Amino acid sequence: MLPRDLGLRETAIVEAGFSARFSACERTYVYAILNRPAPSALMARYAHHVPRQLDLEAMRAAGAPLVGEHDFSSFASATLLQTDGGSAVRTLRHLEIEPRGALLRIAIAADGFLHHMVRTIVGTLVECATGRRCPGEIPAILAARDRSAAGLTAPPNGLYLAGVRYTDGYDSFAEPPILDATPGFP
Repeated sequence: MLPRDLGLRETAIVEAGFSARFSACERTYVYAILNRPAPSALMARYAHHVPRQLDLEAMRAAGAPLVGEHDFSSFASATLLQTDGGSAVRTLRHLEIEPRGALLRIAIAADGFLHHMVRTIVGTLVECATGRRCPGEIPAILAARDRSAAGLTAPPNGLYLAGVRYTDGYDSFAEPPILDATPGFP
C-alpha cells in the first residue's frame, strides 16, 4: 500500500501523545561522497562526486570543533533563519569521517538539525579537505553566526537520514545500503 520509493522495516505501538518529531532525542545523518577522479553514472543519485583527493586528516581536524553545543547559524539556510526566529543552538554529539573504498562516509548525530545544516557542514569540510579553507577557521565560522561565513552547501545526493533515537531508547539507525556494501566497492 506504500509508494514504490518508500519502505517499511517495522512497526510499533506507541503511547498516546507520541510524536515522531518531538519525542526524538537524537537524529543521525550519513552523507556519502564518491572520492575518485571518475564519476559513476550508477551512483550519481546516491553519492556526491568529488574528483579531487580529499585530505581526511584536514577534514577531521575541521570537524572536531563542531562537536558540542553551538549556535549553528553559520551552517543553516539563511532564508530559514530570517523567517523562523527560533534558536539555532544545537548539540552535535558525534561527527565521524571514514573511508569505505572510493566512498567517504560522514556520519553526524545531534539533538536536532537546522535546514541545510548537514549539507553545509559537509560542504565546508570538503573545502577544508581540498585546501580551499583552513581547518582552523571553523571556530571563527561558528562565532560569526552568519551563513556567508561557512562553505558551500553540498548537494542533496549523498544525504541520508540514517536513524532517529527516541526518549524510550528505541533507535531506528540503519546504514544506508550504498555504504553497507563491500569496502572495495565501487
